This record gives sequence, structure tokens and C-alpha cells, in this order.
Amino acid sequence: MGFRREHDSLGEKDIPEEVYFGIQTQRALENFPVSGIGPHPDFVRACAFLKIAAAHANRELGLLEKKIADAIIRAGHEVVEGKLLDQFVVDVFQAGAGTSHHMNVNEVLANRAIELLGGNKGDYSIVHPNDHVNMGQSTNDVFPTAMRIAVWVSCENLIPVLKKLEKGFQKKGKEFDSIVKSGRTHLQDASPIRLGQEFKAYSRIINRAVSNIEEALESLKELSIGGSAVGTGLNTDPAYREKVVERLSELTAFDFQVPQDMREEMESMAPFVKFSGALKLLAIELTKIANDLRLMSSGPKTGLSEINLPPVQPGSSIMPGKVNPVMAEALNMVCFQVIGNDLTVSMAAQAGQLELNVMMPVIIYNILYSIDILENILKVFTEKCLAGITANSERCRDYVEKSMGLAAALNPHIGYEKAAEIAKEANRTGKTIRELLIEKKIFTKEQVDRILDIRKMTEPGIPGKTKNHSEKKD
Repeated sequence: MGFRREHDSLGEKDIPEEVYFGIQTQRALENFPVSGIGPHPDFVRACAFLKIAAAHANRELGLLEKKIADAIIRAGHEVVEGKLLDQFVVDVFQAGAGTSHHMNVNEVLANRAIELLGGNKGDYSIVHPNDHVNMGQSTNDVFPTAMRIAVWVSCENLIPVLKKLEKGFQKKGKEFDSIVKSGRTHLQDASPIRLGQEFKAYSRIINRAVSNIEEALESLKELSIGGSAVGTGLNTDPAYREKVVERLSELTAFDFQVPQDMREEMESMAPFVKFSGALKLLAIELTKIANDLRLMSSGPKTGLSEINLPPVQPGSSIMPGKVNPVMAEALNMVCFQVIGNDLTVSMAAQAGQLELNVMMPVIIYNILYSIDILENILKVFTEKCLAGITANSERCRDYVEKSMGLAAALNPHIGYEKAAEIAKEANRTGKTIRELLIEKKIFTKEQVDRILDIRKMTEPGIPGKTKNHSEKKD
């Protein structure tokens, strides 16, 4: 293995000839051997988009020589296409504000541009990482801008997955619409509900969560690029920021905007807290749904067993034939991780001082990590679990007929106290409320059938009442 000699303001180092990064990246590798986790590919691509746009702007403004700008742009497009991703190597836990990663980007693009111009890597007299690739820029405006771009790019995949999940619940809502089951509140018997209504509610919950995420995304449209070091635009042409944002919108097909105040966009991480909070809210809702499915499918002989989750693998190393709700369990674990990631984002966001938040690398790492694991688990959950759920309609019917919750339908006919006595007697004797009403001749069988019409009990109305007259027997 050969080496090339590079220098920076701190001295010189030998850099392996074949790599595209340079001395500042090498220092970061030596300084931060922390997690072994490198930058997210979407974040690397976001940085490349930004460098392409900046080179375009500086070329148009006559600040960057055309051949140099063109080489940087070509190198940037190669990264966007997925090339050279193995050259972005700085640990996510690194120098504050992301300076190490930023210089990694500058060095890789500079060295690839040098090659495209016929030179040898490390000959920064041809293309310089700071003077050319980083012209008019600072880590302090590049990093938060790239963060915003990366979240938009990542959500291109997450949003469709969530909408497919929503449609999956809608489909099951229709499929199970005729199945009446016992509702449960406080984990105790409650009035009847249709299984389809429960699944339809899940679809609406996901729909609302998607709306929250899309709303939070909108707050990430304003880009701080052009703010330079502290948001004042030092060393940038007055037209630079508009040109970069316009080009970024063209490159990504997202409608990015120039903010009203560059300082606000560079100092405050509030939009990322809002977005992470939307992911957390989604995780909380998904946890509730996963828990419901696990509970309703419990059994098969000693639990509720109202629904069946598709078996995807054996559930025990010791108990033959056991099958567990593993997809729902995996979803739970992902949700717990996302909630924890949100706490990290919150703590990092409040840790900024004065003109800069130096905790940006851990913020974007946790947000993109949350997006990834949510997207991945929901793909397989929808396919391997939700799509194959079936209902045990007879079990549901049996539960609802024996439920104490049916007593609620008696209130308009015999009053709360009398209905409570019937419910307690049913619980004590093991007889159903239907049986006791007929046995005690409180109502005729026909009247009981109308009052305890379990399907009608799942919609607004007073079962057994005609106009203003009770069906109660004199």
C-alpha cells in the first residue's frame, strides 16, 4: 500500500493513496473511534446535493472557475448516484457541529474532482477542499441544511409505507365489519363493538400520524445555507443563497425556501424536535395498536383468541407447536427505540449555545435511524402480519353474548340500578343477561332480541325503542 503526504494547519500525515478522503478525515478517524457507525447514506447524498448546488451558484456568479466547478458538480453527482459512499467514514459521534464529516465531504469531492481533471489525489493546487468545494460555506450552515435535505429524502420512502399500512387497516376494517365482539374498557367487559370498527379506528390513527409527520416536514423546508459561520452571510455573494436554494429545489424536486432569518435557522433545532416528536407520536400509537393485536390474538386456548396473527416462525425452543406474535413484538421494540431516540434529539436540541448548536450530528443520526427502522419494520409488519390477520367470529360472538357490557342497553328500559342488579346476577350465576331477562319475565324473548340486538348496539341509537315508547313489558 502506497501513501501520499498531506498537510493541514496542525502538521503533516501520510494518507493511503487509494482513499479519496484527506488529512482532516484521517485525524477524525484517529480521534473518534467511538461507535463504528458511519454517516447515513441519505445524509451523504444530501451533502452532495448541497455541494453541487453551491458549485453551480458560485460558477454562475463568476466566483468559481468553470472547469473546477464542473468537476465538483460531476463528483457530487457520482456520490448522489451511490458511488464513493465507502469514503465517508467519520463516526457519527464526532467533533461538534459535524466539522469532521463536513471536511470528509469536501476532501472526497475535491480528490474526485482532481482525478476528473487529470490530476492525482492530494494535489489540492488543482481543486482545494476549502477554497473550492467549500467556497462561501461553513459547517455551521452546511450541516443544518444537509440535515433538512436528508430528512426530506428519507421521508420519500417512509410516507408511502405508512399510507400502505393505513390502507391495510382500512381493508381489514371492511373485511371484519360484520363481526361483533365485546368491547373492553379498563380490560373489563364493555358494550359491543364491531371488529371492523376497531381496525377502521387504527387506520384513522395512522392517517392522523401521517398528517403530523407531513406537517412537521413543512417546517424543514427553510434552508440556512448562505448564513456562513454565524448567519450573517460572511464571504458569500448577496445572490448566493437564493441561487443555491433554487438549485437544490431543482435537484431534489422539493420546494425548499430561503428563511426570513438565517440566524434562527442556524441556532434553533426546533423544527427537528417537532419532526422527531411526530415520529415519537407515531411510535406511541403503533405501540398501542401492536399491544391490542397481541392481546386480541392471545391464546390460542387460554387467551382471548378473537383474531389470528399469521404464523411466521416457531415460537419456542422448548414448547413444541408454540407460535408467538413476533411481528407485533418487533414493532413494539422499534417503537421503544424511536421514543428513546426522540429523547436524545430533545436533549441535543436544548444544548446549543449562542449562534450554533454543536450537537447536530447526534440529532440527524437519531432522526434518520428512527425513519429507517420505522420504514423497515412497517414494511414487513404490513406484509407478514396485518395482511394475513383472520377473525375467530364464533369466539367473538360467544364473548359478546356473555358480556356484562350488554347491560348498558337496558338503561333506557329499566334504569341503571335495575340493570346493574341483572349484570351482577349474571356474573354470579354464570347465566347470560339475555337468559335472565327472559327467565325473570322482565321482557319477552322478542323484546329481548330487539333490545339486545348486538349489531344495533354498535351504532348510535336506543335498541328496542320505537319512537318514544319503551319495549318494556307491563
